[in-house]
Amino acid sequence: MKKYFNLFDLSQKVDYKTEVLSGLTVAMALIPEAVAFALIAGLDPLVGLYAAFMMGLVTSILGGRPGMISGATGAVAVVIAALALSHGVEYVFACVILAGLIQIAAGVLRLGKLMRLVPHPVIFGFVNGLAIIIFMSQLDQFKDGNGDWLTGSSLYLFLGLVLITMLIIWGLPKLSKAIPASLVAILTIFGIVIFFNLDTKTVGDMASIQGGFPPFHIPMVPFTLETLMVILPYAGIMAGVGLIESLLTLNIIDEITETRGRGNKEAVAQGAANILSGLFSGMGGCAMIGQSLINISSGARARLSGIVAAVMLLIFIMFGASLVEQLPMAALTGLMIMVAIGTFEWASLRTINKMPKSDIFVMVLVTLVTAVLHNLALAVLIGVIIAALVFAWDNAKRIRARKRIDEEGVKHYEIYGPLFFGSITVFNEKFDVLNDPEEVVIDFRESRVVDMSAIEALNKITERYHKVGKKVHLKHLSKDCMLLLKNAEEIIDVNVVEDPNYKLVVDRV
Repeated sequence: MKKYFNLFDLSQKVDYKTEVLSGLTVAMALIPEAVAFALIAGLDPLVGLYAAFMMGLVTSILGGRPGMISGATGAVAVVIAALALSHGVEYVFACVILAGLIQIAAGVLRLGKLMRLVPHPVIFGFVNGLAIIIFMSQLDQFKDGNGDWLTGSSLYLFLGLVLITMLIIWGLPKLSKAIPASLVAILTIFGIVIFFNLDTKTVGDMASIQGGFPPFHIPMVPFTLETLMVILPYAGIMAGVGLIESLLTLNIIDEITETRGRGNKEAVAQGAANILSGLFSGMGGCAMIGQSLINISSGARARLSGIVAAVMLLIFIMFGASLVEQLPMAALTGLMIMVAIGTFEWASLRTINKMPKSDIFVMVLVTLVTAVLHNLALAVLIGVIIAALVFAWDNAKRIRARKRIDEEGVKHYEIYGPLFFGSITVFNEKFDVLNDPEEVVIDFRESRVVDMSAIEALNKITERYHKVGKKVHLKHLSKDCMLLLKNAEEIIDVNVVEDPNYKLVVDRV
């Protein structure tokens, strides 16, 4: 019988064995990533490892998505690399703290709900771009210390170990899920390399991970306005990139686990983690989709796995560096390639012929921007803007007017579709003011007046009829439209009153 207990979440049952083993697997997968991202940013490897520990621990305890893993990421490393090069590591620590404060403010202001505005094609593109990034980053492992591609027996050995790792991760779950397949694969490759004394790349070939407990210190920077102006742009971009990647990862994990995380709580947790990361000599970070998927695919669903991963990472740094540095990079490379394969939304390829061309364009564009520029915030922003413009354009073309003249000689315009800034031009073209009869009814039963541009359009159409001495009735305006009309009276000349005979709104002349 499985053993369960609750941790920080009384509604969540936790499988003790699965959580611990998943956390151990994630801890080993975090090491090369954290080291690589620190080197990308031009920082000491321990700065990345300390960030992975602090980010992972704090977000696992306080975050809004149990099972999601945070740490040092490539997106953050790219942002702070220029700051580290021009001003040094102390400015990086200060930048990370400021970014954390911005993220906490975003969570407190409940800006996490803005993720609702991210359409599915953008999420598809984001995920596919990240999968490509994860895969391409593993190709560097097929190079030697001089940056040249492996050849001959070295290449065959490394490739063979990678393929064995991938085979175990793919095949073992079909036989048994008692132990995470990723952990079994890593330990198997480690055993093969040690037993046969194989000469292959190890974690220690990247950099030493030996260190102590993350040292606390306040960043040694001048507390001046000039310093703030230096770090603020980097902090703002880092905060935005971190929140976007974290909240999108949260949504992806939500879909996989069929549960719902709390975006605003996660934003506050990410901010708190970045503040502590900056105070404890870390480069900061955000959610890691690769490690999160390793954790979830291993069966973890609660906070314990993330806590175990962070604590074990620190134990490796302080006490087990000599052993961990012997881990074959082939095992970790195979693991991350399988993560890339699992991350890619293959379903998005099967639905290409069934999706609107605009959605396909958005998905491909976001994928390319993410994969080529490694700028996640820009990719998502571009995708959202294009999707919004396409939506506005499509809705602008949907406005229609059915015209008829009743037995009393009154002409009726029955409007269909939303009236907003994009559709007012088409709306105005529907009316024949000069040739219409003396009385006109514009019926909005099947329409909706959305914004101030639409209110101004209503105001102008009534003025056009008034100038030629004709009477126009605006019928079946919704309550929210009436509120807009009332608010607009302070800005534009809107003169409408309710007509008890028509149960409608009439222009006052």
